[in-house]
Order: sequence, then C-alpha cells, then structure tokens
Amino acid sequence: MGARAIPDARRKLTHYRDLLIELVVRDMKLRYKRSVLGIVWSLLNPLAQLLVFLFVFRYVLPLNVPNYPLFLFTGILAWTWFQQSLQYAAGAIVDNAPLIRQPGFPPGILPVATVVAQMINYVLALPVLAAFVLWIQGPLTSAVVAIPLVMAVQFLVTLSLAYLVATSHVRFRDTQYLLGVALMLGFYLTPVFYRSEAMPSNYATIYRLNPLVHVIEAYRTIVLDGRIPQLLPLGTVAAAALVVLGVSYALFRHASHHFIEEL
Repeated sequence: MGARAIPDARRKLTHYRDLLIELVVRDMKLRYKRSVLGIVWSLLNPLAQLLVFLFVFRYVLPLNVPNYPLFLFTGILAWTWFQQSLQYAAGAIVDNAPLIRQPGFPPGILPVATVVAQMINYVLALPVLAAFVLWIQGPLTSAVVAIPLVMAVQFLVTLSLAYLVATSHVRFRDTQYLLGVALMLGFYLTPVFYRSEAMPSNYATIYRLNPLVHVIEAYRTIVLDGRIPQLLPLGTVAAAALVVLGVSYALFRHASHHFIEEL
C-alpha cells in the first residue's frame, strides 16, 4: 500500500507542476495578447514610476537619499510584484469559472499561478536593475546570491494574502475595490520611495509589523550595500507568513466547496 502511494504522489506532483506551468504561460499570453510590446509593458510601468518619483523627490521635495535611483527602483520592483499579484488574485477564481466547473480541477493552484506569473515579471526586470547597479554604483557583490531567499519570503507573504483575496472576492465582489484602497494606503505605509528610518519613533513598532518593510530593506541591503541581509527579521516574516498561509489556505479550501454555486 505504502509502496504504491509514493508513485501516485509523484504523479500527482508532476501533474500539478505541469498544470501550474500551463496556467502561468496562458496568463502571460492572455495578458499581452495583441500587444505590440508584449511583456515589455511589465517593465515600462516600473520605469515610468521611477522617472516620476525621481523628479518629485529629487527636485520638488528632495529626500536626500544616497543612490536614490537604485534605492527607488529596488522598492518599486518589489512593490509592483506584490501589488499586481493581489490585484490579479482577486479575480483568480471568478475569472476562471470554466476551469472551476471542470471535475477534478484543483482551484488552489490558481492563486499560485497568479503570484508565479508576477514573479516572472519581477525576475525579468532584475537584469535592468543589475545594469543600473553597474552603471551607477559598480560591480555587484556576492551578496546577490541571497536575492532568491528574499524572493522566497516575499512569495510566501504574497501567496498567503492572495488566497484570502481570492476567497473573499468570490462571495463579496466589492473586494477588488476595497483591495484597491488597501493597496493605495499600503504603498504609502511601505518604504518604496522613502527610508524606513523616516518613520517617527512613536509609530516604528507598528510600522515594522508590515512584512514588506523587512523584505524591501533586505533587497536594498543586497543591492545598495552589497551585504547579506539580517536573517532574523526575514526568518520571522517567513514564519509568520507560513502561519497566515496555512490559515488562508484552510479558509480557501473550505470555501472552494461552494465556488460553483457562487460563480
């Protein structure tokens, strides 16, 4: 019995892996269908934000942050992955009703595909960030080997929230609008364009409960300082994200029994 269970588990994992790849490729193709520039748009948006924020916070309201273009671009790329993942996750179930109605289709794979697709956009932007580092600051250090670790932490944080958003939007279609407001507020409460040290000490403890504060700081430690980030804050964020992921996935699975009725 046990010997037969192992090949069955392997086949199931292989099936899920292949299905995930198909969903990610499908999402990427549909998103840029009939687009002349295609996937280049995923980079043009962060670059446009970079130019606007550079102008505002260099010439209008100077923040006097060293290496500000790198500082800013690092934050924008990380935030864009997080923001767009949750925006697309809101419709992960509702927009895939034909798949949900197919017998045996695992709905839990849809939020994963959404986050992975946006992660690919992030990875494709990393060579541009590396080029900026070489141009402005000089050669990259060996600390870049820690970037996948930080990405893994951000993936856990994002996926844990993606399941909650996807679940909520099936029943409460106002979720997408509430999410838009939450992401707008979250942008200003995350050190995307300013240093986290600028936060008043009275609010520092609450502020640092935001997991993206630690994630973005870790990216900047690698890119700007050329050092391995502190592992304790990242480990704490990862542990908390795993707990939230367990809860959010359990809620998702419970709600998934009624998805067909709600769609």
